[in-house]
Amino acid sequence: MPILYQYLTFNYYFFSTFTMRIAVFLFMALLTAGLVYILDTTRLLPAPLGKLLSPQQGVWQNAEPVNNNFSDELKFPKLKGKAHVYLDENLVPHVFAENGDDLYFIQGYLHAKFRLWQMEFQVRAAAGRLSETLGAGDNNAILNYDRGMRRLGMVYGAENAMPEIEGNPITKSITDSYTDGVNAFIEDIDESQLPLEYKLLGQNPEKWNTLKTALLFQYMALDLAGHEDDFEHHNAASVFPKEVFEKLYPLYPDSLDPIIPRGTPFMQPGLALNTPATADSLFYPIKDTIGIRQTKPDKDNGSNNWAVAGSKTKSGRPILCNDPHLGLNLPSLWFEMQLHSPTHNMYGVSLPGAPGIIIGFNDYCAIGLTNAGRDVRDYYEMKFKDDSRKEYQFNGRWKASTFRIEEFKIKGAAAYYDTVVYTSLGPVMYDASFTGQNRVKNNKNYVVYWLAHHPGNTPYVIHQLNQAKNYDDYVEALRYFVVPAQNFLFASKTGDIAIWQNGKFPARWKGQGDFVMPGTDSAYLWQGFIPHDENPHLMNPSRGFLSSANQLPVDSAYPYYLGFGSDYPVYRGVIINRMLSKMNNITPDDMQKMQVDNYNVFAETARPVLLKYIKEDKLNAEESKYLSRLKKWNLRNDPAEGGPVIFNVWFDSLENAVWGDEFAKIKGVYKWPQESTLIDNIIKDSAFSFIDNINTPDKETINDVVTIAFQHAVPSLQQLERDDVLSWAKFKGTGIRHLLRLPALSRMNLPVGGGSHIINATKDFHGPSWRMVVQLTDETEAYGIYPGGQSGNPGSRYYDSFVNTWAAGKYKKLWVMKENETADKRVKWKMSFTK
Repeated sequence: MPILYQYLTFNYYFFSTFTMRIAVFLFMALLTAGLVYILDTTRLLPAPLGKLLSPQQGVWQNAEPVNNNFSDELKFPKLKGKAHVYLDENLVPHVFAENGDDLYFIQGYLHAKFRLWQMEFQVRAAAGRLSETLGAGDNNAILNYDRGMRRLGMVYGAENAMPEIEGNPITKSITDSYTDGVNAFIEDIDESQLPLEYKLLGQNPEKWNTLKTALLFQYMALDLAGHEDDFEHHNAASVFPKEVFEKLYPLYPDSLDPIIPRGTPFMQPGLALNTPATADSLFYPIKDTIGIRQTKPDKDNGSNNWAVAGSKTKSGRPILCNDPHLGLNLPSLWFEMQLHSPTHNMYGVSLPGAPGIIIGFNDYCAIGLTNAGRDVRDYYEMKFKDDSRKEYQFNGRWKASTFRIEEFKIKGAAAYYDTVVYTSLGPVMYDASFTGQNRVKNNKNYVVYWLAHHPGNTPYVIHQLNQAKNYDDYVEALRYFVVPAQNFLFASKTGDIAIWQNGKFPARWKGQGDFVMPGTDSAYLWQGFIPHDENPHLMNPSRGFLSSANQLPVDSAYPYYLGFGSDYPVYRGVIINRMLSKMNNITPDDMQKMQVDNYNVFAETARPVLLKYIKEDKLNAEESKYLSRLKKWNLRNDPAEGGPVIFNVWFDSLENAVWGDEFAKIKGVYKWPQESTLIDNIIKDSAFSFIDNINTPDKETINDVVTIAFQHAVPSLQQLERDDVLSWAKFKGTGIRHLLRLPALSRMNLPVGGGSHIINATKDFHGPSWRMVVQLTDETEAYGIYPGGQSGNPGSRYYDSFVNTWAAGKYKKLWVMKENETADKRVKWKMSFTK
C-alpha cells in the first residue's frame, strides 16, 4: 500500500509538474508569437510596432535634446565654393554663399533637413498619390481625393510648366541646384534620422526633382485659384429668373470699397470681345441641374496687405504689411530664412519644396501678397460621338480625344486604374465613373478648363522679385506671372509704394464662366487675355496708402468683366481703409496692433438693422437676456467676448430663415448669397421678396423673420452657455492641425480672437499664416511671426515654438544678419558647406 501510494503520488506530481510546464511553455510560446505578430504586423498601424519602438531606429530617435547642437561641417562635390549658415536662437538660417547656385543648393538642403516629410506629403497630395501610404480610406475617400487631383490635371499642369522652367537658363540653374541640395540630404539620411511621419506611415522618402517643385506650385494654384461656383450658379439659374439672380449675386456690392479707389479712370480696353448670340437664351433659364459636389479649397483663402507712404509715417519712410490667410497646419506652410549672395540679400518666408523667398524684403524693397480671387477655372459640357469617347464634337466637326491611364497604387490593396479623357480644352473631370464627393449618378461629361494648365515659370518671377531694386524691376518681374493671381504690393526705400493685381486673366464677356458652358462651340472659349498693363494697378496714390483684402479690385468703370463681385469679401477692406485714412505718424508698432485688431465692421453694419426690426415685446425673459448682452457688446471679436457668438448664431439663423425656403427648390448643389448681399438688400428694401416664407400661408414681414430667427437661435445659445463655450475663443475653437490630423501632434483650442470679416481673420483652422511688418528705413526695421516653428520634427522644441507668441498677437524682430556679424551673440550654431 505505501509503495502504491508513493507510486501514485510520484506520478501525480510528475504529471502535474509536466502538464504545468507544458502549459507554461505553450502560454509563453503563444505570448511570444503574439508579440512577434503585434510588433511585426502592419494591420494595427501603417508601420510595424516593433520597428517604431526600436531604440536604434524607432521614434525615440526623433526626440531632439533641448540643447541639441545644429553646428556641422559638410562637403558636397556639387558645390562651387564655400558657404556658411548661421542659425539664430529661433533656428532661422542666415545663408551666406559665394554664388547663386550654392545659395539654392543650401536652401534645398535646409528645407529637406527641417521639413522633408512635409515637402513630400504636399506634392504627393497634389499628384493624387496619398492612397499609396494612407490606403483607400473609409468609403474610398482618400482614393476619390486622389482621383480628383488626377482628373483636375494637377500633374498635367505641372508637366506643362516644365519646358518653361527648364527652358530658361536662370530657372534651370536655380531648380537644378535646389533639387541637388534636397537630394544631398536624402542621400545622407539613415533610417534612424527619418522624420517621425515616415516611420509612422512605414514610408521612405523619394528623390526630389523639378517636377515636384512644379507640383508644389500647382498645389498653391489649387488653394488660391481653384475656387469657383459654376455648378452652384448653374443650378440657381434653373430656378431664379435673371433679374432675381442678379440681386442674389450682384456684380458690385453696395458696400464695396475696392482696391483701386472708386472713380479711378481706366484706359480703353485693348481687346474687343464677341458675346455668343445664344448666350442669354442658353443661360436664362437653365433647363438642367448638376448634382456633383466638388472638393474645394477654403473660400476664405486670402490675405491682407497694405503699404503706407512716408507722408503718413513717423519715420518718413514707407511701411509695408502683409498677413496671408491660409490653412493653419503643423509643420507650418512657411519656413523663415535669409538668403545672401553677391547678387541679392533677401529675408522672409519660403515654401519648403521651392527655391527663393515668397514674401519678404531685400536691401531695397519689400513685397507682400494677397490673393486676387479671380475666376480662372471653367467647366464645359462635352458631347462625344459614342461611348468610346474617342471623338468629341467641336464647331460642327468631330475631333479626336486622347486618353491618360492613371494608376493608383493603394496601400494594402490592389492598384486601381482610371481612364481620363483629354480634349483640347482639358481633361474630363466628371463623367459617369467619377462624380465627386457624393457619388451621384451622372451621364454627362464635364471638362475643366483651368489657367493652371497653361505653361508658366513661377520660379523665375520669385527670383526676379527677390533681386528687384526698384519699381521698374518689380513691374518687369510681374509680366511673367501666370497663376495664382495675386495682389502684389510693393514698397521701396526710395519712397515708392505700388500695388498690381497680377496674373494671366482671361478677358471675358459678361456672364462667361458663371455657369457650365457648351464645349461644342469655340464662341464660349476664352477669346484672349487682358494685357498686362490693363490689369488693375496703382502707384503712389494721393491718399498716402494702398491696401488689398481680397475684395473686388475695381468699381464698375473697369472695362473687363470680373464675374460676381459678391463672391469677393467686403468688410476687411472697408475697415482697413477706414483705419489707414485716419492714421498719421504711423509706426511699426501701430501696424502690428492693426494686424491683430478684432473690430467687427460687419457686425457694425448688421447689428443696427437686426435691432431695428426685432419685436422686443415678443421675447421672453431668457431671450431678452441674450438680446441685452448683444446690445452691450463692444463689436470686438476678442477671445473672451460673448457678443460675437450671439451675433453669429443669430445671423446664421436669419440666413436660414431668409434663403432656406426658396433655395430648397434647387435640385443639386447650390450656395447661399454672401452675408453682405443679405444686409445690403434689407437696408435697401425692408420688403425684400425673400423675406417671406413661401411655405406658410401668411406673408411674413422683416420684423417677423428677424424675431423668429432670434428666437430659434436662443436654444442653441443656452446649450453653448451650459457647455461653457459661449466665449468667442472657445466657440470658434482655433487650432493648428498636424497635416495627418493627429491630435497629439497638433495645437488645439488656442485663446485667439478674430474671424472671417475681421482684420485678424482667424477662424477654426484657418487664418494669418505669417504676419510681417517692414519699415523701409536706411536700416530696415522688420517684424514677423507665424503659427508654427522652424522644425518639422514634433520631437523638437522648435516644432511649435512660435505658436504662443502668434496666439498672443505679438511679434519677434527679424534680424537681417550682415556678413561682419558672425560673432554676434544671436548666432547659436554654424554650418559650413564646402566642395
